[in-house]
Amino acid sequence: MADSPRTAEAPADRPPGSAEELLEQARPYRTELLAHCYRMLGSVHDAEDLVQDTYLRAWRAGDRFEGRSSLRTWLYRIATNACLTAIEQRGRRPMPSGLGAPTDDPERPVTEAPEVPWLEPIPDAMFTGSSGPTDPASVVVHRSTMRLALVAALQHLPARQRAVLLLRDVLKWRAAEVAELLDTTTASVNSALQRARAHLEQAAPVEDELSEPTDPASRELLDRYAAAFERSDVTAIVDLFKEDAVWEMPPFAQWFRGRETIVRLIGAQCPIARDAGLMLPTQANGQPAFGLYSLHEDGVYRPFHLQVLTLRDGQVAHVGAFFGDGLFPVFGLPEAVTAQEAAARR
Repeated sequence: MADSPRTAEAPADRPPGSAEELLEQARPYRTELLAHCYRMLGSVHDAEDLVQDTYLRAWRAGDRFEGRSSLRTWLYRIATNACLTAIEQRGRRPMPSGLGAPTDDPERPVTEAPEVPWLEPIPDAMFTGSSGPTDPASVVVHRSTMRLALVAALQHLPARQRAVLLLRDVLKWRAAEVAELLDTTTASVNSALQRARAHLEQAAPVEDELSEPTDPASRELLDRYAAAFERSDVTAIVDLFKEDAVWEMPPFAQWFRGRETIVRLIGAQCPIARDAGLMLPTQANGQPAFGLYSLHEDGVYRPFHLQVLTLRDGQVAHVGAFFGDGLFPVFGLPEAVTAQEAAARR
């Protein structure tokens, strides 16, 4: 945790050392709580804040934890309620495609919508570590539950419906447990789950249609994709997209569908199409991603946007291009790359 809640004042009736013991017992659950809060909120920054808040609340209320449920279940109760409050205060985080129809004029200048709290990607590195494949923490952060399209679809569900779906289908809670957390009935939970599943069947991709980024054919496709952007080879880029591919780029409200439209957009409005670029690979939401850098007059490459790719049937089906440099430090990507460093990376 970034700022340990141990610095807060402990309740006077708490036995010495109990706060520290509770925090130590709760520490192994931090990664999966982060994944849960991210799915609920659609923001890596908000998720980190809410996990920290969860631990602080747990520490303050530790004297009321009687062990009637597991510590893990208790932490999820705190985190879920904190997320529900946050959603009520801040609203949902959409992608541009969730706000309207695609734009049919890629040459028209795009406009930012900074007032919209856009969806954010999250680095895979936050969920990789020493956990083995049978560790419960690994199960609840499996890449299939972190896909960008799935998280975007979750944002369109009412907050409590969102919580029901995640608690039942991802965490495998019993309906009675979810009903107790949400102070409702089991019948209401089952009804909410049915409605949420129906929405996701329409909005989220089928898992077995997606290509894994570690597949050799996918790796070859990604290498060609990065090289095409670095060479500003728009002709090569055409061949890499599916016919009905989608390109969206928060914080710009416009989004684009169709290979030819996307290529026209890149050619008309992307400076990388005219100058040298640098693509540094990373992973986001269980998907391949690149930090795209543009070359400046001083010979230094600086962040342009972060691309998260969805691959399907050997081609690029979707690109979420998140503009600005705010996500680059979160992904461990450098704030600047010299020409010499860029040459060494290629």
